[in-house]
Order: sequence, then structure tokens, then C-alpha cells
Amino acid sequence: MPKHRILVIDDEPLMREYVEEAMVRAGHGVDMAGGGEEGVAVFDAKRHDVVITDLRMTPMDGLEVLRRVLAIDPAALVIIMTAYGTIETAVAALKQGAADYLLKPFAPDAVEVAVSRALERSRLAAENRFLRDELRAGQAGTLVGDSAPMREVFAQIKRVADSRATVLIRGETGTGKELAAQAIHQTGARRDKPFIKVNCAALSAGILESELFGHERGAFTGAHERKIGRFELADGGSLMLDEVSEIGVELQSKLLRALQEREFERVGGTQTIPVDTRIIATSNRDLEKAVEKGVFREDLFFRLHVITITLPPLRERREDIPALMDHFLARSNRENGRNVRGFTEETRKLFLDYEWPGNVRELQNAVERAVVLSTDAMLTPEHFQLNASPASRQDNGLVPGMTVAEAEKRLILRTLAHCGDNRTRAAAMLGISVRTLRNKLKEYGMQHRFSDAV
Repeated sequence: MPKHRILVIDDEPLMREYVEEAMVRAGHGVDMAGGGEEGVAVFDAKRHDVVITDLRMTPMDGLEVLRRVLAIDPAALVIIMTAYGTIETAVAALKQGAADYLLKPFAPDAVEVAVSRALERSRLAAENRFLRDELRAGQAGTLVGDSAPMREVFAQIKRVADSRATVLIRGETGTGKELAAQAIHQTGARRDKPFIKVNCAALSAGILESELFGHERGAFTGAHERKIGRFELADGGSLMLDEVSEIGVELQSKLLRALQEREFERVGGTQTIPVDTRIIATSNRDLEKAVEKGVFREDLFFRLHVITITLPPLRERREDIPALMDHFLARSNRENGRNVRGFTEETRKLFLDYEWPGNVRELQNAVERAVVLSTDAMLTPEHFQLNASPASRQDNGLVPGMTVAEAEKRLILRTLAHCGDNRTRAAAMLGISVRTLRNKLKEYGMQHRFSDAV
């Protein structure tokens, strides 16, 4: 199948055929027109990725073709070719929006290079616009944690990073699924290629289809020009489908085909576009239940479920809370121009006791809000609005279904907090030896955070 659709406009049949042969050899599909008026009409009827037009034609010359084509589609790529080239003519064409300029006679390789260069510049421009928007939205971040569950997550990320396989990242809201997706991309062989994201839960079905696959001019009301979709923007790199479970059933079939065949058509288009895009999907829902209810395709689920990484909720990795507090304090100070020095011991105990239903994101927001609003050097419990639920107050944080190991860990950490982080006193209260307590803390990855002083 053709890589791209090229329109060649020239009033010399031999030149049209010469360029056509070069483009077909390069793997493109070609339409031809014998003059400017015909060429503009062909372009208006069917969009093309690149227009190659002769400059010297009558009654409509190449510069007029350029103006008319750009009036139809401002993002169109037009390459001007002429045997009467001068620097002034070239500059005039480029100033009016030409993508490139070719002097006749030229070798077939020259037109292939010009077309490839124009297509790549267009893709990079679209990618850069997208990435600038993402940077303005402040999406950058880093996974933080040294607990056993997070060490396993990091090990999984390292194992899958260089593969081409689709990855499904599961976890509750706020656990850091997007950061895990970024880590997979940045650790792997595609790190120098685009990492593109789309929030499937934030867009209606029609808009989401256009965002994913792009659209042609006139495909629907308001489609005033061609739009490159995120599958195309991520070609060679990675595409993160955030909350993939929220995609409607109607669109799921098109997504499934794109995953299986690695090709798609833009909305309103007929040209099949091949891509090499690595998919990283995230979900906070029970996809198996969604399949049972018929709101998520089983074949799509299996296609996404090639490799699964599950991020633990914060309540299951409480030993990471102190490091997260310090990380977000430093970040909030830097981003907001503040100089809060740290947290009181009472605040650290409060954070360790709290259930964090919103996970890491809730902790981050709590720290940033306190940093922005505080005029104090240290953050005290009064700077936060963390209220344990009645259930957690009643059972001291124990939850039905919790493993014995997790219950033991919570008891040990809360006893340490009660004893001012002193291992000797905590061990005595727990009825175990200091050595046993040290071994437990080593298992949690927290052996260096407590003292033995009496």
C-alpha cells in the first residue's frame, strides 16, 4: 500500500511521468494533472500529502497553484519545480508557503529527498506543537519509591522497555500510571522518538476518534483543515492511551484494527496510513468486569493485556511516604519560589497514619497546597486537612481483606511513629527483639530511617 498520496501538476507529459515513476519507486501513490486549474480541482476533491507543481505553466502558474492550494488547506505541502529557477523566484515561492524548491533537471533521488524532507518537517512541526502544549500543562514527573512493591514495578518497566509489546498499566486513580508509562518510553529504545498521550476519558467519542486517527478537511463540521492524529504523531515512538476503558464500543473496533494491523485511515479519508507506534494503555477500572458487561470488547482486552504492570496504592507502600513528602516539598518550593524547610515529626506521623484514598496524587496536592499557603518554615499538621475515615479510626487502619503481612507492617510503622522512630523502644512495645525489627525494616526497605538510641 502507498506510504503517502502525491499530486503531480505539470503541463509536460514526460515530466509528469518522470516524477510519477520516482514517487512510485519510493512507495507513494500518485495522481497527475496537466495544468494548474485541473490540479487545484483534483486537490480540492481529494486531499494529497504533497503537491509537486511546475512553476512555468499557463494560464495558471505554479505560484498561483501554491496560493490556491494553501487557501484550500493551509497545512498543505507544495514543492515547486522549474527549469527557469533564480534565487529570487525560489525565495518568493518559499515566502509564500512552499515546502521546497527543485531546479530542473533533477535526478529521481532529488525529488524523493525533497518529498521525504517536507513530510518529516510537517510531522515534526505537529509533534512540537503537541509537546509544547503538554509542557505548558505541566505533565512532567518522576516515579518515586524504594518499597518492595515499587522495586518490582521498576524491574518490570526495565524488562519491557525495549520490547515492542503493548503494555497495560493498571492501578487506582493517583497511583502514577502516567509516570510509569513515561518511564517505559524513556527507558526503552524509543526514547528519542515521540511520547504522545491522549486522555480517553476526557473526550467525546467523535472528538476522540479525530484525536487518535486525525481527520481530513471537510470530514465534519468545523474540520477546516487536515489534522494529524496522535497515532501518526507517535510513529516510531509510543502512544499512551490514558483510561482506555472509557473508549466507546463503536470506536473500540477501529482501535483494535490499528493495534493488530498497525494501520488506519483518518476520519473522512480513504488512504491507509501504516505506523510503527508502541501502545501503552492505562486503566483504573476492572476491565474483566467491563468485558462481562459488554461495554469493552474481549478481543481488544486480550490485545491490550499482552503485558500488565499493576501499580500498588499508597496504603500498600507506606514506607515510601517520607520520600514522597520530601520529593514533593522540594518540587513545590522550586516551582512556587518558596523556601519551606520541612515537616515536623507530628506531620510525618500524620502522613503515615492517613489512608490516602487519592494515593500519590492526593499527597502531592496536599504538600503543594501547604507550601503555597504557609508562611512558616516548617509544615505542621495544622497546614493539612487530612481526616482519617471513621472506619480507619475504629480499626486503626486495618481493612477487611488486608494481608497479615500488610497488617503487621502497619502495626510496626505506627508503633515506630509513636516511639519517635526509636527502634529499641518500638521493639520493646511490640514484644520482639531489636534484631527482628531491624530485619522487618530491611524487608520494607526502611532500615536507614530509624535509630536505636534509648
